[in-house]
Amino acid sequence: MPPRPRPVDPPTEVIPRVEDDYDDYDDDEYYDDEPAAKDALPPDSMARKTVRGVGEALITMGLVVLLFVVYEVYVTDLLSAEKQQDATAALDSEWNSDVVTPPPADPNRQSKLNLIEGKAFAKMYIPVFGNDWKFSVVEGTTDKHLEIGPGHYKDTAQPGEAGNFSIAGHRVGKGAPFNDLDLLESCNAVVVQTQTQWFVYRVLPMSSEVAGWAANPKAKQAACTGVAPLSTTLGDAYSKTVGQEIVVPTQGEVIAPIPHQVGTTVPADKQARLLTLTTCHPRFSDKQRLIVHAIETKSYPVADGFVPPEMTEG
Repeated sequence: MPPRPRPVDPPTEVIPRVEDDYDDYDDDEYYDDEPAAKDALPPDSMARKTVRGVGEALITMGLVVLLFVVYEVYVTDLLSAEKQQDATAALDSEWNSDVVTPPPADPNRQSKLNLIEGKAFAKMYIPVFGNDWKFSVVEGTTDKHLEIGPGHYKDTAQPGEAGNFSIAGHRVGKGAPFNDLDLLESCNAVVVQTQTQWFVYRVLPMSSEVAGWAANPKAKQAACTGVAPLSTTLGDAYSKTVGQEIVVPTQGEVIAPIPHQVGTTVPADKQARLLTLTTCHPRFSDKQRLIVHAIETKSYPVADGFVPPEMTEG
């Protein structure tokens, strides 16, 4: 029997190759002519615009305040440092070129200084604040004067005189000489130098120390020699004169010859030789004044190479 013929396989169908029209590819564009409504952003409401405007205004105000603080605290410090340096250089030049008049032999008398508004006439040191704390003191207390450094209240006593040698200074910015004035404690020294003399003042007992000062071990320390509540040594007229106090700006009586006793007549030989330092309080505010009272305890003639031993108390 002849063999059966094999079935013929169907021809394999070739998948036709798709020819990409690369030349036309870049021309193909796909647009959705009608975007979905949900993709559209809602228009800004009036409330949103208001909030955005307020936010931008607050940011702008914050930047302005920040720049002002930087200027007041840092830039004015640099400007004042330059002015203080110039004032000190002028004072040194004057002291080195002038003929020095010796101090009076009578300790109850004081040579009058020739004070010129805006010019430095003395140097001040607070040893407890460090060796680098030193400022030239100018005559006058206007803003222009205090940009140079601590300023002497005109018509108050001069260094070493009976009465109240009174000095004002900034606490923040413009050199901030009295930034740490609140850190002074009773018996801390404040040294003032003129062309011919050194004067050592020491902070009086604080109000909290007055009542028990005699029994206070601190009163026996060498640094407190000559320091005592003035009410016990000079009478009730000085009962309000303590080492530190806070007052309102209108209380100018703190720089009276006898603090808080305006119009009180007391002979000069019965008056204490005081130093009063004033500055704004608290920091970054001028609502109050911080006052420090000190009393002269020693004086020395200026001599080449001599530095008062109190200068080493820092």
